[in-house]
Amino acid sequence: MPLPSLIPKDRVFFDLFNQAGQNGLRAARLLQQMLETWPEEQGLAREILLAEQEGDRITHDIAQRLNSTFVTPLDREDIFGLATALDDVVDEIEETADFFGLYKIEAAMSQSQALADVLVRSCEQLAAALAELSSFKDLEKYWIEIHSLENEGDRISRDAVASLFANGIDPMVVIRWKDIFAVLERAIDATESAAHILEAIVIKNA
Repeated sequence: MPLPSLIPKDRVFFDLFNQAGQNGLRAARLLQQMLETWPEEQGLAREILLAEQEGDRITHDIAQRLNSTFVTPLDREDIFGLATALDDVVDEIEETADFFGLYKIEAAMSQSQALADVLVRSCEQLAAALAELSSFKDLEKYWIEIHSLENEGDRISRDAVASLFANGIDPMVVIRWKDIFAVLERAIDATESAAHILEAIVIKNA
């Protein structure tokens, strides 16, 4: 009787990461739409909250499977780290949406819309990489683009904060928008953190 293979045959971890990537992209697109239509489409904040809850479910499923699987297709620390980074993306997106309601924002500043656009593009690259992760091939283009987008987000965020102080805006408005710009930048940073983990995974498994 042949011995059972120690190489995992299922694709469940890869499927879950693909789900997480698609969920993050959906949340980013919802946020982009919300900022373009605020305050008319405030119901989109509820949709983003549901996406955040879906992200939590996916992360929980990954953690449960990690605890119950003896042989995993990737290093355990990479699986946990990638799941956490992907969850962080959606958490920061949801926090951005929450700030708009909490701070009673009357209209989105153009810089926040620009940051949301960068976030969507970064999530598109991340989702595409996650969909192809199991091949471990030809993924470098994705994390290179994500790194470039993170630099673009940094530049927009710096310019946005500088504009708050240059235009004699009410100090309370400055504080609110600094918070919003910061959380948008953290969301973009989280996509780059996930990209770094993807790069490490590919190098290990090439």
